[in-house]
Amino acid sequence: MQLRPYQERAIRDLRNAFRLGAQAPLLVLPTGGGKTIVFTEITRAAAEKGNRVLILVHRRELINQASSKLAMVGLDHGIIAAGQPSTDHPVQVASVQTIVRRLDSLDWQPSLIIVDEAHHAVAGSWRKVTDYWSSAFRLGVTATPCRLDGRGLSASFDQLVPGPTVHDLIFLGFLSDSRVYAPPVVADLSGIRKRAGDYAIDQAAEAMDQPTVTGDAVSHYQRLAAGQPAIAFCCNIRHATSICNAFNAAGISADLLLGETKDRDDVVNRFGNGTTQILVTVDVVSEGFDVPAASCAILLRPTQSLSLYLQQVGRVLRPAPGKEAAIILDHVGNVQRHGFPDQEREWSLMEGAVKRKSNSTAPTVRTCPECFAAFKPQPECPLCGAPCAPKPKELTYVEAELQELKREAVRQRIEERTKLKKEQGRARTLSQLLALAKERGYSSGWAYKIFQGRRR
Repeated sequence: MQLRPYQERAIRDLRNAFRLGAQAPLLVLPTGGGKTIVFTEITRAAAEKGNRVLILVHRRELINQASSKLAMVGLDHGIIAAGQPSTDHPVQVASVQTIVRRLDSLDWQPSLIIVDEAHHAVAGSWRKVTDYWSSAFRLGVTATPCRLDGRGLSASFDQLVPGPTVHDLIFLGFLSDSRVYAPPVVADLSGIRKRAGDYAIDQAAEAMDQPTVTGDAVSHYQRLAAGQPAIAFCCNIRHATSICNAFNAAGISADLLLGETKDRDDVVNRFGNGTTQILVTVDVVSEGFDVPAASCAILLRPTQSLSLYLQQVGRVLRPAPGKEAAIILDHVGNVQRHGFPDQEREWSLMEGAVKRKSNSTAPTVRTCPECFAAFKPQPECPLCGAPCAPKPKELTYVEAELQELKREAVRQRIEERTKLKKEQGRARTLSQLLALAKERGYSSGWAYKIFQGRRR
């Protein structure tokens, strides 16, 4: 298996991290950068030295992906998953959902645990598995070391090892560049509630599943990406079914790929060989999906999750013969929320997990009024050449009298806010939070939201 230069460097950096005392480094490598190839090489080297290696994944596609790469380097291995026979191979690829139920019955001790899609590592089942073998070395790999709940990954990993960025891999020719379009018909999301930090799926689906939005999705695909293999990311099954039917009704072949789809491999194969033009999905294709021919992402699910957004657009950035640039049709404003796919981001293991580079500005997206291309601010559209300079703003003067801020009043407000925060921190149980909510005149929903947020 031929390693790319940046993959060889990533392996050297990880080995140096272990050599210098790290017990659990985390490698960050963009979607399409070859994370599976990197940890396969590390697994091969570890197994040759007599070590037992557990590769922890959470999707069937990721099990197959890891298994095929291990087979390519001639490494015999077992698979711990539903319906698979137990073996005593020194290398095991395990479904986290299966192995967490078998911990007490396993007579097997890994020396190294590799956690794929490691941004999940602090969640319940993953943490239970890694804690069970707490003496084992640990290696995490992910494209997006951030979580919607803002929790950092420092509880599971002790050193972040950054690989090349999306921008780097585009420059080197290992990823495709992208063109982003923001069509004009966008659903109104202003009234949609948030659940667990993201848009409530049922309400988002209702907003997106409108004739104008659905029709716009079909018409803009026909105008901007006709004939190209595209993945449409939807809110829920009903929304996905509606979108799939709309494409088929327009004479554009489309298939559903859902978690409950029984012939998933056949659906993916039809898409990969060009029999199907549009793959319509809900969550299934955001991680572990590898069809380089996919060249268009149709974003129909609004999300506050940077990780989900980058995983989705990353599905179409893999280079392929004839692909000049991937096309992203953003019907939900995700690019406005999170920036362009190749934006420079500075990752961290701490809470918050991501921030802009210190020398970069906030992501600003300008949309061409003629072709609807989205791009970083510049005087004219880079695709159609239409003038796009912002109109100068007229200043309006309003007579008003500035008032002096009273230092004592400001101090009292700060002390009051600090007191409220401390009271909230001391209320550890749900009953204590409910009592505090009643005392402050808040609804009981405030207490439940705070309590549930602490448990995630």
